[in-house]
Amino acid sequence: MTSVPSDIEIAQAAKLKPVVEIAKTIGIEEDDLELYGRYKAKVHLDVIERVKDRPNAKFIDVTAITPTPLGEGKTVTSIGLTESLNKIGKNAMITLREPSMGPVFGIKGGAAGGGYSQVVPMEDLNLHFTGDIHAVGAAHNLLSAYIDTSILLGNRLNIDPLTVSWRRVVDISDRALRQIVVGLGGKQNGYPRESGYDITVASEVMAILALAEGLKDLKERLKRIVVAYTYDGKPVTADDLKCAGAMAVLLKDALMPNLIQTLEGNPCFMHAGPFANIAHGNNSVVADIIACKVADYVVTESGFGADCGAEKMMDIKCRVLEKYGIRPDCVVITCTVRALKMHGGAFEAKPGKPIPEEVQAKENYKALEKGCENLIKHIENIKLFGLPVVVTVNRRTSDKEKEISMIHDIALKAGADFCEPIEVWAKGGEGGKAAAEAVVKACEKPNNFHYLYDVNEPIKKKIETIASKIYGADGVDYMPAAENAIKRFTEAGYDKLPICMAKTHLSLSHDPNLKGRPTGWRLPIRDVIPSIGAGFLYPLCGEMRTMPGLPSEPAGNKVDLTDDGRIVGLF
Repeated sequence: MTSVPSDIEIAQAAKLKPVVEIAKTIGIEEDDLELYGRYKAKVHLDVIERVKDRPNAKFIDVTAITPTPLGEGKTVTSIGLTESLNKIGKNAMITLREPSMGPVFGIKGGAAGGGYSQVVPMEDLNLHFTGDIHAVGAAHNLLSAYIDTSILLGNRLNIDPLTVSWRRVVDISDRALRQIVVGLGGKQNGYPRESGYDITVASEVMAILALAEGLKDLKERLKRIVVAYTYDGKPVTADDLKCAGAMAVLLKDALMPNLIQTLEGNPCFMHAGPFANIAHGNNSVVADIIACKVADYVVTESGFGADCGAEKMMDIKCRVLEKYGIRPDCVVITCTVRALKMHGGAFEAKPGKPIPEEVQAKENYKALEKGCENLIKHIENIKLFGLPVVVTVNRRTSDKEKEISMIHDIALKAGADFCEPIEVWAKGGEGGKAAAEAVVKACEKPNNFHYLYDVNEPIKKKIETIASKIYGADGVDYMPAAENAIKRFTEAGYDKLPICMAKTHLSLSHDPNLKGRPTGWRLPIRDVIPSIGAGFLYPLCGEMRTMPGLPSEPAGNKVDLTDDGRIVGLF
């Protein structure tokens, strides 16, 4: 691994093609683009209408086992698989989420992939990009200002300040803002009340951006956002506050997908960035709709493990995509020997702390076998949706052949259709050709895709189905706030919405310390939050944070600017 340069060195050495040329490879003309320099552009939504009669591509979702805090290379796998599909003669492209600057400067780093499996321009997409996340933050905080102004200046909507659930957002991990008091400093500054900040990508506005089918749908979803309740218990919406139109104006350009490229010159839509442990964790619907008409194979990525982003992909996003005839054809579950050993108890992996190479490379077949229980559960989870499964082992140079062989045998016995090691980090598309061949075969297998639950079931029934079938919980415990919320939402007619569970990504359970495949536990639901505009309810499982904090040694420590203006230290 030491022979491979750093991610930023590889990215800066790449010879990029003009984005206009990348667009032409998928039949998109320069007139369809809003250029942001030479190497990135937005694609006008008019393209959807122009390509609507073309057949849909094979649609492949990449997910993972329960990761270590360092991640297991899911984005690397997604990008590498796209490169590999093109290497074997397929017309493939990728759709990814945009990175939040919280993780970029915090623990995980960016979202461009790594090694020779990256999308570029790497610096741009990790830092501001085309401004979409800023637009989301501006629209969200505009609504916050409308709420406090309405309460202060006459309170014509009869808002009970104690019921305001709409917080403010910022796209930096800042734990000191989790709980604040607004309106201090005198009568002219507003009604004093307790509030707080979330990270921008946890905003319902971001979830709406990712799920909106067009400008009209975007505006209608924004109107439905519930921000508070009146003194007599009626919901107050963004439409009631007369703010939705202005929010839509701020988001108009942000709704257009961003077109960039992979290191090997293949097209990538990178658009929208909802977190997968808080929101639904998938890129935008409009990006997938266009991609599935202009390519033959589309690889997309669902955040964190299959219990997080993949479940939400199937039960939330696919309910929108199915209107366009788009359904997943297979799912790739990526894993690493390192993570499986951790799940088997070989070592601990703590957020913000590196895992010494000698620890993760040490042979421990007992721990590896035990840790594969986590992989088995994720295979079972995807099979619940009736889909073929390809397991990929994101291989490190220290991994042994016996370890790879053991994972292969366990995966196939557990029901995976194929299992292949990949080396795309070190070799690019050449390192994943066997996996690409497996994915092509998996996409041709019988597909019985279906949802995990019926949206018309009661709220508790949907929560308990996810908890028992996906997480393996023995039951669910509801705190008083959750009970009250469920009663309120049922009475308001919101009980027919899908469920978007907010829980840790570091365990199948709500407790990040429970590794592997936990048994004998119950899932606590602390509260249930409405995301009516996005079109789901999200239960808070345990002590779930919507604003991350920086670690003691943030990734931002290494980021700097040279005298000639070159960025260094960005991975």
